[in-house]
Amino acid sequence: MATAGLYRRFLPSPPAVEFASSQGKQLFLEAIQNGNMEGFYRLISYFQTQSEPAYCGLASLSMVLNSLAIDPGRKWKGPWRWFDESMLDCCEPLEKVKAKGISFGKLVCLAHCAGAKVEAFHASQTNIDAFRRYVMNCSTSDECHVISSYHRAALKQTGTGHFSPIGGYHVGKDMALILDVARFKYPPHWVPLTVLWEGMNYVDESTGQTRGFMLISRPHREPGMLYTLSCKHESWISIAKFLMDDVPHLLKSEDVKDIQMVLSIIVASLPSNFEEFIKWVAEIRRREDGGPSLSPEEKARLGVKEEVLKQVQETRLFKHVTSFLSNSCSIHSPTSGDGDTLPEIAANVCCQGAKILGGKLSSLAEYCCRDTCLRCCKAEDEKPVTMVCGTVVNGNSEQGVDVLIPSSARKSCCTCSSLSNYIRMHPASTDVLTVLLLSLPSTTWSGIKDERLLREMDGLVSIENLPTLLQEEVLHLRRQLHLLKKCQEGKVDEDLCVPFP
Repeated sequence: MATAGLYRRFLPSPPAVEFASSQGKQLFLEAIQNGNMEGFYRLISYFQTQSEPAYCGLASLSMVLNSLAIDPGRKWKGPWRWFDESMLDCCEPLEKVKAKGISFGKLVCLAHCAGAKVEAFHASQTNIDAFRRYVMNCSTSDECHVISSYHRAALKQTGTGHFSPIGGYHVGKDMALILDVARFKYPPHWVPLTVLWEGMNYVDESTGQTRGFMLISRPHREPGMLYTLSCKHESWISIAKFLMDDVPHLLKSEDVKDIQMVLSIIVASLPSNFEEFIKWVAEIRRREDGGPSLSPEEKARLGVKEEVLKQVQETRLFKHVTSFLSNSCSIHSPTSGDGDTLPEIAANVCCQGAKILGGKLSSLAEYCCRDTCLRCCKAEDEKPVTMVCGTVVNGNSEQGVDVLIPSSARKSCCTCSSLSNYIRMHPASTDVLTVLLLSLPSTTWSGIKDERLLREMDGLVSIENLPTLLQEEVLHLRRQLHLLKKCQEGKVDEDLCVPFP
């Protein structure tokens, strides 16, 4: 029996010039001398081949994210935090990407969700001169990289739509270096910028939009230090719709008289799986990797989380939320005290932590937290740190996991004892609900008919006077919410910008 197969493809030249050819090497040397290959070195250090025929977008993005040293915040395999194609599943299921690829807009969405700063343009929204300026600017820096989405036909190559990073630029020849992630097919190659621009002007039949390019760089700080929205749970679409569409409608249709009534209307209508949508981010470590004190990196991250928590609890809105939840007799499970008990939270996080630390996040194996213990760790001349120590069992194996708890100043640290006595020392329903209300678009409240109440509500949710750290946290959640809403509506390819309503 014979079997069909392909070993690479011949690179059409012209228009392309193979990177490893004599002419390609000369172009490379000249571009180095002109200072237009500064981004190349980091990109080539993390150059990867797409692991699936339709994973060109995921491979390009993970390559760029790793070259920018953006921390994914979760493990790839073993103890290593590292971007891999398999982790880029927020905006489109991997099985769907594997079968059909990913659109330009959804790759932009993925880059935002991964924590990068992104500027994206359809070719129809800009022109070749602007594109050239962006390529030149990024080629003279290692802090910004360009991913191009183009149709291979313009380069006389086989195939259709494709993504790849641009590794450099030759000013004299007006040529860009394509670091093709389909290395099984074509090697890296230089192409005239005009030809690449032509390839980006092809219309993607699946979206009706032209292809384009995105500029990816590091954010000023790591986003979502304490809170994050999750689209992992199947209910995220209905919850995003509730927050963005239903809440404004409810407030407009009801005769709302005071803040407590506003909160009552929202809480009473919360979807049942609301707690799966917004979460606080816990810091975890293997017990054997830790000691009596924290590393400088752990201290810094925990310190930021505690400051964000403190700033949330100092807002006037938090006081209203606390008063409402403490006085309410009928509150849905997402905002009940039972769901906030530290034993339940710690057991769940320890199980998740054991999976992450073992590189088995998608495993169906059962993890059970056998016991948890609250401890206070304090080294000499250091602030006390609250830590939950758990023992997680998976079959015949055990894993000790420590969870570092961002503590509120309203409670003191403790020694190993009953955890249920310390319900409110960690992020809880009151602060989670507060920060989510702050993250809703300002137009959410415009339907309130009572002008005095509307002014009071606008004052409570305004982010202008928030401390910088909390303001950044709220803006991060607001970006996430709008991206998820656009995904739910199927509009990510129509509007690439991230609004700040």
